[in-house]
Amino acid sequence: MAADIVLLEARDARVEIAPAVGGAIASFLWRGDELLRPTPNAARAARNVRQFACYPLIPYSNRIADATLRTHDGSTYELARNFGDHPHAIHGVGWQGPWSVVTREPAHAMLALEHLPNGDSAKAWPFAFRATHSFWLDSRAHTVSLTMTLAIESTDTREFPFGLGWHPFFARDAITELGFSADGVWQTDATCLPTRHVAIPDLWRFDPPHALAAPLDNVFTGWTGRASITWPQRALALTIEADRTCDHLVVYVPPALDFFAVEPATHMTDAFNRQARGEPATGTRLIGPGQVSRCTMRIVASMIDATDTHGAKARCG
Repeated sequence: MAADIVLLEARDARVEIAPAVGGAIASFLWRGDELLRPTPNAARAARNVRQFACYPLIPYSNRIADATLRTHDGSTYELARNFGDHPHAIHGVGWQGPWSVVTREPAHAMLALEHLPNGDSAKAWPFAFRATHSFWLDSRAHTVSLTMTLAIESTDTREFPFGLGWHPFFARDAITELGFSADGVWQTDATCLPTRHVAIPDLWRFDPPHALAAPLDNVFTGWTGRASITWPQRALALTIEADRTCDHLVVYVPPALDFFAVEPATHMTDAFNRQARGEPATGTRLIGPGQVSRCTMRIVASMIDATDTHGAKARCG
């Protein structure tokens, strides 16, 4: 798979991108530390994108209920169930197919994806679009950052709903801390569809930051666009910064596993169906022929004083 990797390098940082595997990130390494969950060699060899470090969510995040898309104009489209025996369609099409390389520079790359709803691909998503995914790696004396911009351009003749986001995974130990501020959260059913929007329970409140304990797979609303992760044992701190279009945040903490995900997104789970039946504040956006929309996320890491578990004090390196 090495020949398929786009490698970005800047000082003591490197990023491996796998265009052929859903445009996913395989590794983000700084000073010998993996900032994202490392991709196992077996997953690389099998091109199992679900075990990669991060992949783009386009043209929607999370689930579409019963793999059935209902749109604002009253149309209904049956989608493919693309997540094993899960009853819903999940995470769009960007992560499932190969991307082409448009730009490749030492610390910058751009990938592109053309989706045409012909044959089986219409079951994946019934509208045509072109996507680009840009990466910029920057390493300074005491920090490193990876900036990603995901853009969608409609090449269809119809207006359609869409959403954008990312699915980055991070390593987790018993004292890994997560921090962010939000104003609400969606409770879910057994298949992770939202059931009720509520005030954030104390156990799910991460302001101030605290160690991950309870399992989670929920959408938080009204987050500020900034989340922090701290690994006290590694003396490492990281922030996820997203622009204002990504005003929803999915936090996925599976029980008894050594990873978790913090996913900026533009909309809630099953947003398009909910918007079609008149529900407000779903985050659904509509895009017409020739229109373009984009969002940006930045991951920034720094070393911290080992005595400062919240990462407030940078450690020189």
